[in-house]
Amino acid sequence: MTISVGDTLPDATLVRMGDAGPEQVSLDSLTKGRKVVIFALPGAFTGTCTTAHVPSFIRTHDQITAKGVDEVVCISVNDPFVMKAWSESTGAGAAGIAMLGDPESTFTTEIGMDFSAPPAGLINRSARYAMLVEDGVVKVLHREESPGTCEVSGGEAMLAEL
Repeated sequence: MTISVGDTLPDATLVRMGDAGPEQVSLDSLTKGRKVVIFALPGAFTGTCTTAHVPSFIRTHDQITAKGVDEVVCISVNDPFVMKAWSESTGAGAAGIAMLGDPESTFTTEIGMDFSAPPAGLINRSARYAMLVEDGVVKVLHREESPGTCEVSGGEAMLAEL
């Protein structure tokens, strides 16, 4: 089943790099009583993800949070070490975007947003999407038809919904 507007997110565990190493992040704790924009993409250091998707949320981060969003989160099917390096190289962390890994694609698969593209070396990766979540419930969901495009799932499109 693919997640839809009105659905409650599962309480998945994601991972980030903390000061002392990898840290578990409960999605339930992250979204409970909060307004969060979550955007997900096929992979760290990949073309459209690095040149379009993450930059769109860096550009719009302050405007999005000014509209009452508590946090902007990027999720990718990558480990926390890669997510930290990618955060540093793109400036996403410095811009205030939380970079979380879903290393086994557990959350991504559970919400029906997984896909594979073996010729590109992408196995069990995330579709490209953005969602507004309020207290764990999906209020807005923008999914790209193709993982190589970033139009409806970009920061500017989400900002227009707020």
